[in-house]
Amino acid sequence: MSNAPPTLLKIGDVANQSGVPIKTIRYYEELGLLKATARTEGHFRLFHPSTTQRLAFIKRLQSLGLSLQEIGDCLQIYDHGHLPCADIEAKLSRHVLEIDRQIAELQQLRRELTDILDRWSPTPAIQPGAICPNLRV
Repeated sequence: MSNAPPTLLKIGDVANQSGVPIKTIRYYEELGLLKATARTEGHFRLFHPSTTQRLAFIKRLQSLGLSLQEIGDCLQIYDHGHLPCADIEAKLSRHVLEIDRQIAELQQLRRELTDILDRWSPTPAIQPGAICPNLRV
């Protein structure tokens, strides 16, 4: 078994392997979500091969609705040697509650729109100062 250090990847290689655009990788690095391990003599960023797994983790949490700030919090826990599972569970639970709130708001808006459309007149009577008499303001 070899103890040779892993071959570091240039940012283009990370982008190709992960499917994440170079611009996004740079942005994540700027936010502290990723860290370049080194730079070449030409100042190209070099990343550890595990960066592609980290990017997959970031993209998965984004797909579940977490913000980059929330994802950064999880990664900080991991970077300090702990599993962020409890933190992720709490964030996802809060997200479910927020989705439930948004659904309730959208259902209320749908009821309001339906009520307006049920009373809609295609030829409303002109009323002084009313831009659209169908909308009771």
